[in-house]
Amino acid sequence: MDPFATLGIDRTFDIDLAAAQKMHRQLSRMLHPDKHAAGGASERRYALSKAIEVNEAWRLVRDPIRRAEALFRLAGLSVGESSEPTPTAELLMDMMEQRESLAEARSRGDLPAVRAVLARTLDRASAAEKALSEGFGRAGYEANREALETLLPRLGELRFYRRLVDDASEALDPALARSEA
Repeated sequence: MDPFATLGIDRTFDIDLAAAQKMHRQLSRMLHPDKHAAGGASERRYALSKAIEVNEAWRLVRDPIRRAEALFRLAGLSVGESSEPTPTAELLMDMMEQRESLAEARSRGDLPAVRAVLARTLDRASAAEKALSEGFGRAGYEANREALETLLPRLGELRFYRRLVDDASEALDPALARSEA
């Protein structure tokens, strides 16, 4: 499935999320089961399958990792943690240090330190997204396979950052709940 074609948007990493969401909503309204209740069984099944496709397309394009994966797949490149290049030793060491910092901050209940890890990681994730954006812009989504292959490590980087952001956010959630009580 081409999620970009399904939503009628450009096949690019830099999408207008508001416009894509608007298209998703329009298509969802058109395909809503109530609009096809009077139709035959095959029309209802078709509308339902298209509605599922539209929802899946929106789920893919709104997430930068899944959007990049879709672009790589559409260009004929295999993606996934097992098929991407091995991360650099530098990235692995940095992630290990950041995880240690997060674990220490959590064990001490040091919310400012957790927030600092989160902020650093969000900055790095933003830089990786920017690199993907620039790389896809230079290479085109399918024009230059070699150029796209050089972007694969950035996708892996973004995966590491996403997991660390999730862990740091999780560390903040219980604290936020206690502070609001």
